[in-house]
Amino acid sequence: MNEIIFFGQNQYQNFLKNEPDTITKPIQFKFENENENENENENEKQIKQILSRRFSTIFLFKNGKAIEYFNYSNQNPHKIQIENIQNFSLGTNIQAILTKEGNVFAKGYDINPKNPKEFINISSLIKNKKDRIIEDVVCGYDSIYLLTSNHNAYGIGSNLFGQLGFKSSKKQSQKPILMMKNVSKIFSGTSSSVFLLNSNQELFGCGYDNFGKFGLSKRKIKIKIQKLTKIQNIPKGKIIDIQSGIAHSIMLTENQDENENPKRKLYSCGSNQYNGLGKDGTQRKFTEIKSSLFENDDILDFSVGEIHTLILTTKGKLIGFGYNEYGQLGTGDTNFQLFPIQIELPKLRFNEDIFNYHLHCGYYKSFLYYSPLSFSNLEEDLIKLFRRKEFCDISFKTENGEIIEAHKLILKYRLNQNENQIEKLQEIISKKSIQKSNQIFEMIYSNRIINPKLYSEIKEIINSNEKIEEIMKRIYLNENENEKDFIIERKEKQYKFPKLILIMRSELYRGMFLSVTEDTSNKVTDYSELSNKSFQIFEYWIYSNQIKDEIQITQEIIDEIKIGIDYFQLNQTNPNLFDLLINKFNN
Repeated sequence: MNEIIFFGQNQYQNFLKNEPDTITKPIQFKFENENENENENENEKQIKQILSRRFSTIFLFKNGKAIEYFNYSNQNPHKIQIENIQNFSLGTNIQAILTKEGNVFAKGYDINPKNPKEFINISSLIKNKKDRIIEDVVCGYDSIYLLTSNHNAYGIGSNLFGQLGFKSSKKQSQKPILMMKNVSKIFSGTSSSVFLLNSNQELFGCGYDNFGKFGLSKRKIKIKIQKLTKIQNIPKGKIIDIQSGIAHSIMLTENQDENENPKRKLYSCGSNQYNGLGKDGTQRKFTEIKSSLFENDDILDFSVGEIHTLILTTKGKLIGFGYNEYGQLGTGDTNFQLFPIQIELPKLRFNEDIFNYHLHCGYYKSFLYYSPLSFSNLEEDLIKLFRRKEFCDISFKTENGEIIEAHKLILKYRLNQNENQIEKLQEIISKKSIQKSNQIFEMIYSNRIINPKLYSEIKEIINSNEKIEEIMKRIYLNENENEKDFIIERKEKQYKFPKLILIMRSELYRGMFLSVTEDTSNKVTDYSELSNKSFQIFEYWIYSNQIKDEIQITQEIIDEIKIGIDYFQLNQTNPNLFDLLINKFNN
């Protein structure tokens, strides 16, 4: 399943042995993971992410495991000794790992000077215990930024250039510092700078502003921005991503064109010292990168290295500009490119699935790799249920009169409990083929963007940012009895749950509801052996994936829950219930 295309400085004697030191044209190579488990299926062996910096390259797999190759080394790859990895982030001298449980492990001199090669749990160092579940981690040059489940941004590591957002004589902080609240995204890159975007699409930045890469002023000198500063006059449209090189930044935005289709644009600012702006001259504010190569096409992905940039379009065009001494633009030579230029690619194995290709620009090297979407256990369950006709209770007719059956309850979850939105969805499906309609439904159930063009047609009726756990929690807290159709009885007291939620959370109930033919709508079970507190923990977690703050965790409760997890055969989604209990107990 793995397909990797490489060009640039060849530092990999392990798997690119017969290639020159400078590879100026994209080549395909077969990647064989020497540490993989033969018993794992192909999906688990699939590459999820590739990251490369000056000293090493890391391959992360869908099974949550990762290996590291040291550049210019003949030794076998080093297996990262951390399991259940959600994603990885690399700085020049620093590494950070986000696990599926919401913990962040990091290493580097500015994190742990006494033992810079040892991973430590930096999320556990956050003072506010409610902020210790992390949703995203981003590395800068020698600093790390954490985005919590409460949408607060923390920084840790080097503050030599003010990239942690505070003015101090200390050049580093070995404990996470709260930088800003109400943060939706964190952006950084290969230099000592960071951008924070709040929920109102207001952009802030701090760190090393050499040659105006923040778009803040007309200064031409190198300055430190030691506190978060609001960036004015940013381009119109929703900010999707910002990546910084040595002396420039590139921003990707999404807007609607005249036909109300989503259209993405790239903007750059800073110094043009290495032709890094995609246009002539130095820019003191974000200005659009224009090229005929983008006409009648849209930007799918982009990546900024220290001094070169690559762009992948929805029609499969690879475009690049910038520094090219080691062939990292893939143009067949080592000439620098001031303006965007198209790069000839070998035939892609999965060309019809271009939306699942991703770019990564490392230090003087480039990767294009195939990584299809993978859904969480919860979302996979939704898609499986979507195909179970015996649980469907609403029908949609396509343009050719073909019928698609669906679950009204899940649609209501996704469409904000609004019957009118279901009618709008009916109208959309009536104009689509069966193939397009199935893609739309799969996108609704999984809450993931499968095709931006399709997504644009139903974006008004889908809240793509709200997690299904939060929706479940809201329904539970509002005590919406109309959605609850199964009874659990304990100690002569009855508790109602939606069958659908029990199916998603528990293998026990899934087997009960999906494997038998008799009517189970009135089936009652008795769990009187559990204490009240343990049952409250199960009840709340089933809806919210969280533990109530007011419940005091004891060793007795932990022992009960451990037995209960096995009994209920709970699907352990992120975060893991038992890990949450242990953390709460230890704290």
